[in-house]
This record gives sequence, C-alpha cells and structure tokens, in this order.
Amino acid sequence: MRLFWSLLLLASVLAGTNAAQAHPHVWITAKSELIYAPDGSITGVRHAWTFDDMFSTYALQGLDTKVKGVYSHEELAPLAQTNVESLKEFGFFSFAKADGKKEKFEEPVDYFLEYNDSLLTLHFTLPLKTPVKAKALTLDVFDPEFFIDFKFADTDPVRLVGAPGACQMKFQRPNDGTANAKTLGEQGFADGGNANYGAMFANKILVDCP
Repeated sequence: MRLFWSLLLLASVLAGTNAAQAHPHVWITAKSELIYAPDGSITGVRHAWTFDDMFSTYALQGLDTKVKGVYSHEELAPLAQTNVESLKEFGFFSFAKADGKKEKFEEPVDYFLEYNDSLLTLHFTLPLKTPVKAKALTLDVFDPEFFIDFKFADTDPVRLVGAPGACQMKFQRPNDGTANAKTLGEQGFADGGNANYGAMFANKILVDCP
C-alpha cells in the first residue's frame, strides 16, 4: 500500500519518540477547480496535487516499468487507485460548506497519476453527494494533523469551471504559523489536544453567488 498509507508510516518513522517537532513531512503543490452544472449548482471539485521530489521518489520505489525512469498513466494506474481509495480515511483533505452547511463528497472519480520532471501529480475529481446551489460556498484544503503541507500554486491556483457569471471567487492562503508549529511536539497530536492544529494552515476558497 503506497503513498497516503506509506505517508503515515514515513511520518511516524521520521517523528521518532520525542525528538521531532510538529511540522509537515510531505509537501504538496496544489491546484483546484470548482465544477458547476448549467443550472448554477456546484457538482464537485477537481484537484491536481504535485508531491515533493523526495516523496515522489519514495512512492515509486519497486514499481516496474517498460522504460527505466518513464512512468505511463497505465503503469501508474494501480498506484493511483490505491491512493484515491485511501483518501477517504483523511476526508480527502477537502472540507466544504454551502451556506454554512457541511457538504459530503462521493468517492473520487476520473483519477490518474502523472509523472513529470521527477515529480508525481495526482489528478482526481470529488463529486458532491448532492449538487447544491449556494450563495456562499467555502472549501478548505488542509491536513488536520499537519503531516502534509498543502501549498497552492503561485499561478492559477483555483479556477471556477462553468460557474454563473455573477459568482465571485476569493482565495486565501494560510498565515505563516511555522514558528508556533515548531513549539509543539508530535505527542501533542497523539493525545488529541492538537488533532486539528493543521486548520490554521488551511487554504480557503470562498465563492459568493448573488
């Protein structure tokens, strides 16, 4: 079992017993698209998550390919399936509210892994269980336990696809809480006291549709 399951194993190893401080062990550069139906309801979210070079190398260990160093979508398909199936355990790291009400996602669809410039990028779509029209939509992307640091791309980090013309989107990057994070040991996460510490590093997407 690879990537997200391996991520937790790797994080535990890196953390040690008491020595490691609370900080991420995997870095993801993200892009997201909010998908709308013709009637103006939001139907889902499409993510593209590019993993850091160290973890990309780690995830590919032992994977056989026809050409050394070249990984096709087909060769990466079993790994992609394992990855998206494991996402549910972590709430897909995506937390949506429509007019203040929490929304739930279906299982990921249209997923695949892409290998480019020594980095793995996971593409997948999260359909909402029920498409919804909302005046105010929020989507937070983060890891509550802060094992993963999500940083959105500098260029075109978020797009609205098919949204009504009156809708306006705002994107808020997290404030830098790194100094505070370094003062907290991993034990703080284990005992539940800081189980949602990663929320202070949430990337927030806000859409207003009058």
